[in-house]
Amino acid sequence: MSTYAIGDVQGCYEELQSLLALITFIPKKDRLWFVGDLINRGPNSLLVLRFIRELGDRQITVLGNHDLHGMAVAIDSSKSRPHDNFSDFLQAPDKLELIDWMRNQKILHYDESLNAILVHAGIYPKWHLKEAIKYAKEFETMLQSDQFEIELKNMYGDQSEQWNPASTGIDRYRFFINAFTRMRYCYVDGQLNLTEKGVLGSQPNDLYPWFSMPGRTPIQPRIIFGHWASLNGVTHQPNIEAIDTGCSWGHTLTALRLEDNKRFAVCAKQRYSSFA
Repeated sequence: MSTYAIGDVQGCYEELQSLLALITFIPKKDRLWFVGDLINRGPNSLLVLRFIRELGDRQITVLGNHDLHGMAVAIDSSKSRPHDNFSDFLQAPDKLELIDWMRNQKILHYDESLNAILVHAGIYPKWHLKEAIKYAKEFETMLQSDQFEIELKNMYGDQSEQWNPASTGIDRYRFFINAFTRMRYCYVDGQLNLTEKGVLGSQPNDLYPWFSMPGRTPIQPRIIFGHWASLNGVTHQPNIEAIDTGCSWGHTLTALRLEDNKRFAVCAKQRYSSFA
C-alpha cells in the first residue's frame, strides 16, 4: 500500500486522471491525500469533486481557500468574483450533497505513523502542533454545524492578520481561514501578510515565508502543503514539502509518495488561468 499526497487540482480533472495512471493508483490498495483547492481555475471542478467523493475512505482531503470560497458562493452568489470558474459545480443537481461532503472534510490531517501533516497553506509559525490540531478541529466543528452558512458568508477580509487567543466569533474563524488556507508570508512578530504571493527572494526584506520565520515554533513531522504555486515545490527547508506546482497555470500536477518521498508529476494540458 502506498499513500500519495496530491497538489492543488483546481478543476484539472484530466491531469488528475493522468497522474493517477502514472502512479498506477490502485483504489483497493492505495490512499490519496488531497491538499485542497479541488475546485476553480481549471475546467472541470464538478468532475473533480464527484471523483474524489466517490473514493470514500481511500482519500483524505483538507480544504483550501478556493473550496471554502466555492461553498460561500453557492450559499450567497454575491460573494462571487470575476475570475471564478466553477459554474459546473454551482449548477449541479447534486450541489447540496457536494457542499455537505466538502464541509465534512478536514482542515488539518496528522498521521503519526507516516510522520506527516497535511494542510492547505501551512501551520501558523507561532503554534505548536497540538495547538494547530486543536484550532483546526475547532474550525472543522463550525463547518459541520448549523452555523456554517453564516460564518462562510462573513469569512472574507484581511483584518484578522495577527493571532489573538482571546478572539471570538467571526474574527477567530477568519484568522483560522487566513492561517490554514491563505498564508504565505509573515512579519517577524507573526503578523500575516495576505497580499504578497511571489517567489522566494522577491518579497520585501521584512517578510518571511511562514516556514522560515525567525523563531518559528519547531514541528517535527513533515508538513505537506499546497497553495503556493510560485514555490514550484521548493522550500529549501527540511520536513517542509510544497506540492502545489501550478497545474492550473499550465505547469504540472504533483504527487508525493509519503513512504519514500518520491515525487511524480504530469504536465498540464494547457494554461487555464493567469490568476493565483
